[in-house]
Amino acid sequence: MKYIIVGLGNFGASLSQKLTAKGNEVIGIDTRMEKVDLYKEKISHTICMDATDEFTVSGLPLEDTDIVIVAIGEDQGANIMATALFKNMQVKRLISRAINPLHEKVLEAIGVDEIVHPEEETAERWAKKLCLNNVVDSFELSDDFSIVEATVPKDYEGQNLREVGFRRRFNLLVLTIIKKSEVKSILGKSRTEMKIQGIATPDQILEGGDILVLYGANKDIQDFLKQRKNEK
Repeated sequence: MKYIIVGLGNFGASLSQKLTAKGNEVIGIDTRMEKVDLYKEKISHTICMDATDEFTVSGLPLEDTDIVIVAIGEDQGANIMATALFKNMQVKRLISRAINPLHEKVLEAIGVDEIVHPEEETAERWAKKLCLNNVVDSFELSDDFSIVEATVPKDYEGQNLREVGFRRRFNLLVLTIIKKSEVKSILGKSRTEMKIQGIATPDQILEGGDILVLYGANKDIQDFLKQRKNEK
């Protein structure tokens, strides 16, 4: 996949390097030439430029880019301006870093696809989340094994866990299933809640919108999710 990452601070630089190491093409952007020089051998491409300048940004290969991530953390104003500019350019998927709750509300108003909280989430976690198709979240137990949350593939909706055969076919263990449910408040307003179903049993039926909590080797998880991508 192809990424543009704006801001080569600790989080942006780490994410850029991890995505590059996983075989992706990454353009890392920063206004500081020392940062661009520091990571030019570790990231696919590095560019020194101002991502709040419309003319400069328009020269980037936006149509060929799968995901743009605005990782600027030091300057809230620059973060918002760059995010709004990329949103206006109608990039395929836009992710931006929130510095505080008010900033997050502004990013939501701009209409970003997802918000990053680097203080709570690691670059390794985001790299895995971005690289694996249909992954909602992940937790790396070691270099070889992980627990991931992944949406239920459409082909498996209506089947139970025994019929799908996660253990037999994919060498993966379903730890539990997270289901969405509509809950009404005392004022009558509805909201969506995610409820963990407890330890998964072979007879549990999979429904659209369910999230599987899978445990297994990173290679087996990647093979399963890549297969799902190829079947689409």
